[in-house]
Amino acid sequence: MNFLAPQDRPREKLARAGATSLGDNELVALLLGTGIKTRPVLVVAQDVLDRAGGVAGLMRMTADELRGVAGVGAPRAARLLAAVELGRRAVASRGEERPRFKQPSDIGRYLLPLYGGHREERFGVVMLDSKLRLIRAETLSVGILDASMAHPREIFRTATLASASAIALFHNHPSGDPAPSPDDLALTRRLVAAGELMGINVVDHVILGDGRWFSFRDAGLLR
Repeated sequence: MNFLAPQDRPREKLARAGATSLGDNELVALLLGTGIKTRPVLVVAQDVLDRAGGVAGLMRMTADELRGVAGVGAPRAARLLAAVELGRRAVASRGEERPRFKQPSDIGRYLLPLYGGHREERFGVVMLDSKLRLIRAETLSVGILDASMAHPREIFRTATLASASAIALFHNHPSGDPAPSPDDLALTRRLVAAGELMGINVVDHVILGDGRWFSFRDAGLLR
């Protein structure tokens, strides 16, 4: 960064004008710390963003992909991944001990920053008490979603152990399009029926995409 005037370097700029004054590459540069001999840190930071396809794409980057950028070794990749995860958790935090999900949109807003940006399909369950307050959300499987990965036995065993009165199912579409497939529709019907037998209400199934979600309840596909 020696080609920049001192006052324009990201660290000094942040101290002078605050983090919101920094560009995306400047924020990434601060996390990286330094560049390498032939590549200033701002150039390396821009390479990271180009490889990710922009800031939103950082959520999909793996450690191996980050290390593939010249100037980003294992320690710097770890810092970037840690910052992304902190961002996820900060957005997901609602500033209350146990959020209550009164509307389907509440569930979508809670889940999207946590699970919407993954490159592999993840299936999980949000466990709720009788007042629809969060007990916890848990990922049950990672990979291509099929009947074996979303087996009612595992889902409702997990819910029963948590003393959940209701659950919301969720999974993400790595394509970024949250529209349900015929298999998603069939799986949801199967799990809702299993919930009725178990006495645990399935209040929604939320499919997460890039910056948006699909709610079966909002769409009128759940009673």
